[in-house]
Amino acid sequence: MAHTAPAPGPAGSAGQGDINPWAASGIIFAGVLLLVDGVLGVIKGISGIATDDVYAHVRNYTFKFDATSWGWIHLVLGIVLGVVGWSILKGAGWARATGVVIAAINLIINFVWLPYQPVWAIVSIAIDVFVIWALCTERSKAVI
Repeated sequence: MAHTAPAPGPAGSAGQGDINPWAASGIIFAGVLLLVDGVLGVIKGISGIATDDVYAHVRNYTFKFDATSWGWIHLVLGIVLGVVGWSILKGAGWARATGVVIAAINLIINFVWLPYQPVWAIVSIAIDVFVIWALCTERSKAVI
């Protein structure tokens, strides 16, 4: 008796249960990047809370906060990023949509924070752009 492979779905794609390995890998990488971005956020937060001279002093800026305020913003956001990243790696269904939202919020916060620490802000923005892309490209429910 010969075994036949299942017919591909519409437009030559595999069946609905199949996961694109590139997209699944991207989602796993996005989870890891959210964890890394969360750790960076916690480090940014602690350094901002601990000392006032760790960030550049910016004059005449619309979104001017003191270092302690920025520290608390990054600390809280870093913790949330880490939890969502870990949840993505664990396969929680809610975590992918939440990951897109929290990465977008983090991207905006880092854009506003750009004059204070340009290198850290640009690194975080780049991570967030990739995370949003990776989480939005794969539509399957299972990741791992």
